[in-house]
Amino acid sequence: MSKPEADKKFAEKVRSVLGMVPNGEFAEDDVFLVSFPKSGNTWFRNLVAGVVYGIDPEYTPYSVISDVIPGHSNLYYKRYATPMFFKSHHLPKPEYKRVVYLLRDGRDVMVSCYHHLNAIRGKDVGLLNVVKGEERMFPYHQWHEHVEAWLANPHHAQMLMMHYEDLQKDPVHELRRFCEFAGVARDDAWLALMAQKTSFAKMREKEARQGIGVSNWPKDKFSIRRGEVGSYKDEMPPEVLDVFLQIAGATLRRLGYV
Repeated sequence: MSKPEADKKFAEKVRSVLGMVPNGEFAEDDVFLVSFPKSGNTWFRNLVAGVVYGIDPEYTPYSVISDVIPGHSNLYYKRYATPMFFKSHHLPKPEYKRVVYLLRDGRDVMVSCYHHLNAIRGKDVGLLNVVKGEERMFPYHQWHEHVEAWLANPHHAQMLMMHYEDLQKDPVHELRRFCEFAGVARDDAWLALMAQKTSFAKMREKEARQGIGVSNWPKDKFSIRRGEVGSYKDEMPPEVLDVFLQIAGATLRRLGYV
């Protein structure tokens, strides 16, 4: 039996026995929660799980969040409803027909990526190396390349742009925009409760209790590290900021960040 035939047979067995389907089989109405890494997608997935499914994000393990909102690394998933919601860091794909794109100031993203890579690799990778794209996270593109690709929207997806900073400032308003886009009816009191359940303090406490759901994450470090808007101001040296502005300044200006 050839490998493609064996893979197909295995997929059919998974589908029949466990009721799961390969990641890549999507419905027209599915919604993809897309962002560049370290732009708030973990926080947003907790919010969406609470808003849509009524899960208590303050106490629900990350494994359950990933079950109801599968990520791009999940090989299979169980379809609990249609639309399903998926997390992704990928560039535009034709099968992503409805997209919520979460934007965050690239300067804060670079600092967060730097700390994440340090934790995963157990060494200082150098903030300048991250800014220049010499040290990268999946999907291995630079921040401005990822953002510009999604702003171009080459496959003409229905798309809602959300800013991390707006979500922090007025979560109820932003979650209402999300609900209108996704076709989910929830009142403001419920949205406010989910925002309260996913505050930075509560997400930090949850990580302290349960971990982050990443097997190779060091136990002595927090993935939910700081979460502040403008944290680059006291973490990114001026000479490194100058380099990032040379690389990504046009995108930052286009988005209104500078």
